[in-house]
Amino acid sequence: MNLYLSSIASGSNGNCYYIGNDHEAVLVDAGISCRETERRMSRRGLSIEKVKAIFITHEHSDHTRGAEVISRRHRIPVYITPTTQSNSRLWLDPHLVRPFSAGTPVTIGALSIQAFPKRHDASEPHSFTVTSHGITAGVLTDIGSACEHVIQHLSQCHAAFLEANYDEKMLEEGRYPIFLKRRIRGDEGHLSNTQALDLFNNHRAPFLSLLVLSHLSAHNNHPKLVEEVFKPHANGTRIFVASRYEESEVFRITGSGELF
Repeated sequence: MNLYLSSIASGSNGNCYYIGNDHEAVLVDAGISCRETERRMSRRGLSIEKVKAIFITHEHSDHTRGAEVISRRHRIPVYITPTTQSNSRLWLDPHLVRPFSAGTPVTIGALSIQAFPKRHDASEPHSFTVTSHGITAGVLTDIGSACEHVIQHLSQCHAAFLEANYDEKMLEEGRYPIFLKRRIRGDEGHLSNTQALDLFNNHRAPFLSLLVLSHLSAHNNHPKLVEEVFKPHANGTRIFVASRYEESEVFRITGSGELF
């Protein structure tokens, strides 16, 4: 059995990640419009009909913007905590709302989705891993600092979407006001390139075959810079930088954990 992954959108203008097997899939976050989500998935040969659930990490609009319409149009359940829903102002069909709890896996076909808490400036933020037939992929973005939950789950992943939001020098010398710089750098803000690299170097599994660097800042980072930071440390892991403007290719992880 294979596991397929694609970054549909990644950045402050919208976040959406596809993870699925040959029969079913989930979206982690739905931060771009339904029409654009459908368009980007179609370009990569991904069927919205395979998507059986949307999992929401937190209430910020760049993670929730498309959830209402996608859920309503395609009758897709949305897994969201009550606290996150109340702070998101999403008007979801009550029949399609599913609560979840950290530590209690959700089973959808042959997929097992595990939620875990993280540090971010939201009401009840979570990240997720998705496992199918022994292959695990994680979505670890919007993280201020790496807590034990993030470290534990990254160490189980064959593939991961990992935040590399900003370069410290670019942020410090950039045009953002001081309060915003402090928020981004804070323990409930975002991961820098250096922090993400430290996670990768010290806590990745030996079988991690794919790392997709995600949620790059438009003003405080650059894809080429992220590649330069990470590729010397790849050691057999494929490094890919997700775009804020277009979907990624579809990555395939085989049952043996190999990337194709």
